[in-house]
Amino acid sequence: MKRRDFALHAASLAAAASAPAAPLKVNPPKITPWSPGMKMAMQLGADPSDEDLQFMNQVGARYTSVTIKREDDNVENFRRIKAKVESAGLRVFNIGHDGNRNQEEIVLNLPGREERIEAYKRYLQNCGKAGIHYVTYAHMGNGIWATERETTRGNASARAFNLAKGGQGTWAGKIFKGPLSHGRVYTEQELWDNYEYFIRKVAPVAEENNVFIGIHPDDPPVPMLAGVPRHIFGTFEGYKRALEVANSTHVGVCFCIGTWLEGGELMGADVVSAIKYFGERGKIWKVHMRNMSAPLPHFVETFVDNGYYDMYAAMKALREVNFDGIIIGDHFPTMVGGPRVAVGYTVAWIRAMIDRANAEYKPA
Repeated sequence: MKRRDFALHAASLAAAASAPAAPLKVNPPKITPWSPGMKMAMQLGADPSDEDLQFMNQVGARYTSVTIKREDDNVENFRRIKAKVESAGLRVFNIGHDGNRNQEEIVLNLPGREERIEAYKRYLQNCGKAGIHYVTYAHMGNGIWATERETTRGNASARAFNLAKGGQGTWAGKIFKGPLSHGRVYTEQELWDNYEYFIRKVAPVAEENNVFIGIHPDDPPVPMLAGVPRHIFGTFEGYKRALEVANSTHVGVCFCIGTWLEGGELMGADVVSAIKYFGERGKIWKVHMRNMSAPLPHFVETFVDNGYYDMYAAMKALREVNFDGIIIGDHFPTMVGGPRVAVGYTVAWIRAMIDRANAEYKPA
């Protein structure tokens, strides 16, 4: 997409996403099985080491989101991971892999769609049997996009995206490039139809297995990239419509603050307004916390305390809506001393903001 077409196309997509939908119920009864209170979490790999778990305990992150390989999606493996984490006094909130989101076969209705949907159903069943009650889903047909890495505070290397340079998308080892990543331009209606087909097949399985699906925003939320619209989860109105289409107690939001900040005004609602809307309806179950240098068309990911947004405003809003899922750092800039330095720095900031929000909270 050319820069001069960016704003015009964004406006048209936002209008298309605003089709009438019944409002979601405000302040519904709590049905999620996890305990009350905001939870600090960390990302771990498929085989957490004793040192990984020790580090979690040292920084005070009590919950983890674990990433496995697609071929290791089975009940026995999920139970093994849970047992290892729980042996250190910690908890597994969700287990994910690259085959349970961003599937081009599902998003674009390509050959293999039915097989991928059936695999997703089995994944939900495996989670339920293993006592995993939350999963993240993302509906991007051509990956997460970036341009060459840039630097942020202290010359730290970080992911960046500059619309003028185009960039490329990546997912599960595959690279997607313009001008057309899949040989043609897809329409907005096609993606809505494909989403509806998918979510109405998997939502009943999620409900039967008491697994809650939090849907991640399109990253970056550019209206169209390489012929694929990114509108369903690229605007506030799109989210509202998509949750109404799902019509399920078990389909909600993985609220990625970083992606929301990437979109800026294009999202149709600011971070706090969106948190209050979806949070008051009990639809936010996981939060990704990262800050950005600026909104589109050009952004650089940065430290949680160093971007254009006051992250405490988001934390305060989460407390006010009684958010009780996990908050996790996301896409860390590279710091001197190794990857745990950036994780520890971010966890410390998030924990401090949680403590402050809890201390300052005054029920209405």
